[in-house]
Amino acid sequence: MWVIAEQENGQLMNVTFELLGAAKELCAKLEEKCCAVLVTAVAGELPQQLIAAGADVVYVIEDAKYADYDTELYTDAICQLSKKYDPASIMFGATDDGRDLAPRVAARLHTGLCADCTALDVTDDKLVAWTRPALGGNICATIICDVNRPQMGTVRPKVFKPAELDNTRTGEVIAFTPEAGAVSRVELVKKEALSSENAVKIDEADMIAAGGRGFGSKEKFDVLEQLAALFENSAVAGTRAAIDEGWLTHSQQVGQSGKSVTPHIYFACGISGAIQHLSGMKDSDIIIAINKDAEAPIFTVAHYGIVGDVNVILPKLIEKIKAYKA
Repeated sequence: MWVIAEQENGQLMNVTFELLGAAKELCAKLEEKCCAVLVTAVAGELPQQLIAAGADVVYVIEDAKYADYDTELYTDAICQLSKKYDPASIMFGATDDGRDLAPRVAARLHTGLCADCTALDVTDDKLVAWTRPALGGNICATIICDVNRPQMGTVRPKVFKPAELDNTRTGEVIAFTPEAGAVSRVELVKKEALSSENAVKIDEADMIAAGGRGFGSKEKFDVLEQLAALFENSAVAGTRAAIDEGWLTHSQQVGQSGKSVTPHIYFACGISGAIQHLSGMKDSDIIIAINKDAEAPIFTVAHYGIVGDVNVILPKLIEKIKAYKA
């Protein structure tokens, strides 16, 4: 089983360690080696980090042209590697890059792809069982690729816990150089951060203050920034409705068409609790919901619930927290 390692600014992304944690468990059942694929400009210590996270073998494709993600170059490199070493299965993160790369690789290798998986298992026939939400999140479908190889899927970030690092582990590092041929069809003009340099990404936050259409306006929505500021490693997020209104950016969206998050504390403010949103946050450690509708679905997953107007309750809650901290 292969895990495609993702990196950002020369550092492995959390989703890579999450996928390796899941792959280790699956490989134990499949009696296969857990492998990582690293496409990078400079490998450095990254292969050893992947081994420490559980990889038995790390395939390294290293060249300056891989400094930034490029659809054509990355697809060609992984397909050439796959044709040479013939993996049984390949796992990608359901990230922006992973969602772009995986279907292209699957098409060129003439195999299937199960996208946005939220659970993984092994069948009695030693096949990977990929489970994903279907029909708007109302059911979960388990999909098996029993004919073509490799079996492929993308897995949502924050679904699995990251693998624990063991720096005493040893593994094999295999360097691979693709044959020349692929030509990039895009030119990187500039890179610009979507958020401020010190902003915490919602899928890495320990506390999330999330809001929905119940706030009524962007100006009222800003109170979530005040709430988040009272906690360390916190972030502001929202439902699709809030993003569609332009109150937040897409990178802050939680739910089926956004990101899955598992913070320690999740404040759901003015959020009714559509199934698409619940699928992205229901595994948070502590969920605190505030909504005027006592029958709102959000209360079915909340550990603590307050029935009332979020615009009235939140300012009072913020003052209480400030007083407690003081």
